[in-house]
Amino acid sequence: MMKFRFRRQGTDPQREKIKQELFAFNKTVEHGFPHQPSALAFDPKLELMAIGTKSGAIKVYGAPGVEFTGLHKDTTAVTQIHFLPGQVSQQGVVSLQEVGNYSLPGRPGIESCSATRVTVLLLLRSCDLLCIGTEGGGVYFLELPRLSLKDDQTLLQDQVTQSLPDDYRCGKSLGPVESLQEHPQQSGKVLIGYSRGLVVLWDLSSRQVEQLFLGKQQLESLVWERSGNLFVSSHNDGGYSMWPVTSGNPNIHQPASSTIPYGPFPCKAINKILWRTTQTGSPVLLYSGGMPRASYGDRHCLTIQQDKDHVTLDFTSRVIDFFTVHSTEQDKEFDDPTALVVLLEEELVVIDLQTPGWPSLPTPYLAPLHSSAITCSCHISNVPPKLWERLINAGKAQQGRQQTWPICGGKNLAPPAKQQELLLTGHEDGTVRFWDASGVALTPLYKLSTANVFHTDCDPSDDPQDPSDDPDMQQEEEWPPFRKVGCFDPYSDDPRLGIQKISLCKYSNKLVVTGTAGQVIILGLNDERSDHLVDVSVVDLLQDREGFTWKGHDRLEPRLKPAPFPPGFQPLVLVQCLPPASVTAVALHAEWNLIAFGTSHGFGLFDYHRRNAVLARCTLHPNDSLAMEGPLSRVKSLKKSLRQSFSKVKDFLLLFIYLFLFRGGASESSACVEAVLGKEIQLMHRAPVVSICVLDGRGKPLPDPYEASQDLAIAPDMTNAHSVLIASEEQLKVFSLPKVSAKTKFKLTAHEGCRVRKVALVVFSSAAQEDYSEHTLVCLTNLGDMHLFNIPGLRPQVRYDCIRKEDISGIASCVFTKTGQGFYLISPSEYERFSLSAKVLTEPLCSVQLDRLLEPRPAR
Repeated sequence: MMKFRFRRQGTDPQREKIKQELFAFNKTVEHGFPHQPSALAFDPKLELMAIGTKSGAIKVYGAPGVEFTGLHKDTTAVTQIHFLPGQVSQQGVVSLQEVGNYSLPGRPGIESCSATRVTVLLLLRSCDLLCIGTEGGGVYFLELPRLSLKDDQTLLQDQVTQSLPDDYRCGKSLGPVESLQEHPQQSGKVLIGYSRGLVVLWDLSSRQVEQLFLGKQQLESLVWERSGNLFVSSHNDGGYSMWPVTSGNPNIHQPASSTIPYGPFPCKAINKILWRTTQTGSPVLLYSGGMPRASYGDRHCLTIQQDKDHVTLDFTSRVIDFFTVHSTEQDKEFDDPTALVVLLEEELVVIDLQTPGWPSLPTPYLAPLHSSAITCSCHISNVPPKLWERLINAGKAQQGRQQTWPICGGKNLAPPAKQQELLLTGHEDGTVRFWDASGVALTPLYKLSTANVFHTDCDPSDDPQDPSDDPDMQQEEEWPPFRKVGCFDPYSDDPRLGIQKISLCKYSNKLVVTGTAGQVIILGLNDERSDHLVDVSVVDLLQDREGFTWKGHDRLEPRLKPAPFPPGFQPLVLVQCLPPASVTAVALHAEWNLIAFGTSHGFGLFDYHRRNAVLARCTLHPNDSLAMEGPLSRVKSLKKSLRQSFSKVKDFLLLFIYLFLFRGGASESSACVEAVLGKEIQLMHRAPVVSICVLDGRGKPLPDPYEASQDLAIAPDMTNAHSVLIASEEQLKVFSLPKVSAKTKFKLTAHEGCRVRKVALVVFSSAAQEDYSEHTLVCLTNLGDMHLFNIPGLRPQVRYDCIRKEDISGIASCVFTKTGQGFYLISPSEYERFSLSAKVLTEPLCSVQLDRLLEPRPAR
């Protein structure tokens, strides 16, 4: 019997080959701070840091650009991490999660032996033995790297109890094992600390108790002094004790000294303590917790002490763990710590221990994107070198003295970025943060604050008298000596400051930001500090409506006197919309000195060169909004209808839910721009509009302002008729201009059963042909998938599953680049970076110098 194979209609093998050379979906790297961190480790030889999370992820960081990511199969929290010295591979990091799930086939495992959970791990310097403390008080030993149990080494609590003096036993259990610390000078001797307060120096080779330290206060942690002549214990009463380690006395009943630094009133436990020796003679003491319960029990603190210097670092989130970067070579006499690294629940803080005053260091990665909640974002490709340099300088002026980043292991093998990229994020506290998004490390560059344009609820002039101005109060020093550290601040001083939209012209250095109280701020870049008054214009978007009463918040009051503005973007003009509703749409045309903005009540066109020139405005009446949205039954209320349908207004600002014609031009000396109403467009299917773009005679998007006039882009084809591409939630449609007649369309909802949420026009370059590229329309739907269409024909090209459909915030936060990459929030503090391009990828490419070459594991 003959078999025939028919090719699917419309499938072209040559076209399929081109698509493979243009399109490929990859999730490349995660930017920001890991969500819900739970563990921290540092390898002093490789100079690498590892962070574990509650979801089972382990992330390893070194020098900027050096990054490795691994994910456990299940979502059990990683509570401890330990490096196997000199190894970076899947077996090079041991987590407590792996050990806790361990059992030997055909014989009892750790869990069944102790019937309790693992509490602490210790990797011996020999790297061949892993010590495991348990809640039942037993200590077990696993042979590495096979993780096989050594039965002959197991130390149960009963064996320790037999060595105790009769008056110390008292019939009480010793409690869980809280700490395991190997002797810094004598390998094979381990300090074992039990919750009840007992500390045992155990000799692994002879399996003998060498010394007992009969503490009576509940134990939290232990640390050796470098010489091994003493160790320090911290306790649940907020105190710490120093114990001498001497030969000839098997039982030590009392420590050499005990201190409750923030007593005498009851204090919280000191959870962890470190003791570091220095060449100056005075050791550095670092510990977390220990605050007075009644007064500061809710503070998250870490104390640094050296001689008379004493500072209490005050954080806004919980301390997970911390370590010091110091000398670990055996032939060195002192620790000489150079930096303190603190992992907090919401950020990573690094303290310079070499500089007087112990200042904090700016982080080149792991910066908390959510230091204030992210409200919007914007990506700028191919930033001009001059603008980039000015932003760098403005950021340096904010950060002050630059220091060397202490976590510098590995080598970034990625080639230098071909172009500089910016990611701008707007925040709830009224700030706009500029990030270097050119490579794997998302590095903070510069922070802009809009709060000083207004009188806010927490204006400094309204604060109580500064204690430094009162001679009587100057005599009383604050105790504990708190210092606010870190940038995570989840509380907004005034919710009206929240940023809603951002638009930046990279050629004119003009920036427009909008906020939740009707504010539209136009800013210009200035390299010098300036004290000036901001021009204010008020635009009433309800001028044609009578009987309307605004029931929302008041508008922000602008400052009426000159205010100081640091180098960077400085406000020039403030436009305040009435009523003061959120400005959820903005467009900037810097070449014509025009901005367009809109709220749920209407939109306006403003000439910021002439300051008070309102060229056009439109009020949205309730009936109009309902007509745009469709029957009221599609939404629950008129308020929701207005809010949802404004996505239509948002992109019609380029053409204005109307087509405006512009006459004249703009210059620095005079401005003569007019806006004349041309034609109204009403989509028959009445779905909200998501995006609008004008295409030239070749079907390509028009260049950005200044690009064509300054020969920075290919001039648009003006000989053939232009067209406009309108993307609504349900379909894509191309209209001819200026007649506005339909040319082609694709009904996405009818074909795929989904709705459009985000749209971008992207240039995809071929991975095989250097000079071949295509303009493509990218659509992200409410189901989290990506649909790619050619333009202007709107023929489907490829489809990719990108974001989970349940991840509503991730879909809403997605932003595309012009070269086929994108970002979306996978948590409040992390962006997932992805690529739709077969050629353009930003992913880790790095190596670590080891005894043998290991391939780096790519990010998930």
